[in-house]
This record gives sequence, C-alpha cells and structure tokens, in this order.
Amino acid sequence: MMAEDTLGENRGTPLHRVVSPAVCSSRSSVSRLLPVLRWLLHFASAVNENASGSNCQPLGQGGHYNRCNFGHRLEHGQAVCKAWRAEYMPPDAKILQTPGDLTDTKLAETLVETTSKKFGKIDILVNCAGIIGNGSIETTSLEQYDEMFAINVRSVFHLISVAVPHLILSKGNIVNVSSVTGMRSFPNVLAYCMSKSAVDQLTHCSALELAGKQVRVNAVNPGVVITELQKRGGMSEESYQTFLEHSKTTHPLGRAGNPEEVAKTIAFLASDAASFITGVTLPVDGGRHLTCAR
Repeated sequence: MMAEDTLGENRGTPLHRVVSPAVCSSRSSVSRLLPVLRWLLHFASAVNENASGSNCQPLGQGGHYNRCNFGHRLEHGQAVCKAWRAEYMPPDAKILQTPGDLTDTKLAETLVETTSKKFGKIDILVNCAGIIGNGSIETTSLEQYDEMFAINVRSVFHLISVAVPHLILSKGNIVNVSSVTGMRSFPNVLAYCMSKSAVDQLTHCSALELAGKQVRVNAVNPGVVITELQKRGGMSEESYQTFLEHSKTTHPLGRAGNPEEVAKTIAFLASDAASFITGVTLPVDGGRHLTCAR
C-alpha cells in the first residue's frame, strides 16, 4: 500500500502504525492462507486503526494455519480470527495469535519459537507489517525516519533472520509486502519510499543467498489498495474519496486495487505453483509502476 502526492497537504503528520506483521503457515494450507492474507491486508489498517483483514483468506484447501501476529490490537485480532475460523477453517484447525510490537526484537524470536514448537515446523513467512507517513526531505524528522525504518525494514530483516533456520529445514519460502513506492519515486512520502526500496533489496539479496538452500524469497509491490490505511492515517472521508478518484487517473487500469487481489498474489508466490520463482518484486498495482509520479 502506498500514499501518493495527493497526501501532500497533510505532509509532516505523524507516522501511523499499520498492523498485520507476519503470517507463518504450513505449506499444506497454502490455499487456505488466502482468506488469511485477504483479511491481513485489509486488517493491517484496522488493527492499528488502519487496514482490515483481507490479506487473510485461506492460501489453500487443506491443512491448518500456523500463526498470525496482529500487532498491538488484541481485540481486533481476536475478531479477525473468529471470523476467519467461522468462514474458512475446519473445526479442528489450529490458530496461534500473538499481539506485540515488532520493534521489540524479542517478539520475532517468540513468534518463531512458539510457532515451531506448536506446529513442528514453519513453511511460509509472510511479512505484512508496515507504517506510512507523509514528509519530504525538508519536513521528515529523524525520529519519523527512524520509526519508519524500525518497523518497515528492521523488523522484517530480523524476523527473516530468525525464521531462516526453520525455513531451510522445511525448504520453505518468504513473501514480503513491499510497495510500488519501492520501485518508483513519489514526493512527500520520502522515508516510506526509502523503506520500501530497502525491502525490495532485502528480498533480492536474501533470495540470492538462500537459493542454494532451496528457500525462495519474493515480494509483492501494491499500488493504491482500498483499505482504511489513509483514513486512519488522518485523511478525511472526503479527501479519501478524492484520493481514490485521483487513483483512477494514476493507475493505467483506471482504478485502485482491492485487498483480495494482493492476497491472491501472495498466495500464488507462497504456493508450489511458484516453485521456480525467487527474487521477484511483483507489482500488484494496476500498472502504476509504469507511470511517472503525478
């Protein structure tokens, strides 16, 4: 997800945490993970009062989910898990939910350790955590810059590094949620663009380093996706509708995306259907990456 220059009038506003940090799932549940992913993408802003659960549809038809981490908002996470179980999960499915702050390095270790102990292994890691904030080179404070990188980059790096030994054993894979802003430059979201470019390089480099161990690493790069992200970040309903209307002109396909479209792409990259794909940063942006900033 991204913020374009249409947010410029709000430049300098504080950063806003987005939820859905990470999903670890059994490869046998890839088709079941799709609802989870759909929920997570939309939930990403709902949880921190920013997105809503749509990155959480089951990735597969068989097996069980392993874990979802939903950030600080435990009550939102419980609501998502309840809806997820009722709509998509078999009665005996196991869900392990852990709220927490990914800037706490111990959380990543806890997530990986408890998931491995409960389910025996980790096959898939989906990094969905992120925050967004407006600001240019003139208005972005060092504090905002540090927070952006702590969550958007450092937490992803640390979670991957902790999970890698388990993924090597399972010959699993990783999918990072980046942004079109990692591929193209946009004004007034400087630190966000920089952080997503870093995620893209993390994806490329780790894919090269882990390929010999049969661990795939890919990323999705969404454009504007219809969630609560911008509104929870301070945008009024009127401004948000203007923002979405503007997206029709900036995205060659003539519209903003929806969380399910991103979720299905993540599900594909995490599945055996993508077994010969690694190091990809895949735009899911209606062609936005082909255009100039406007």
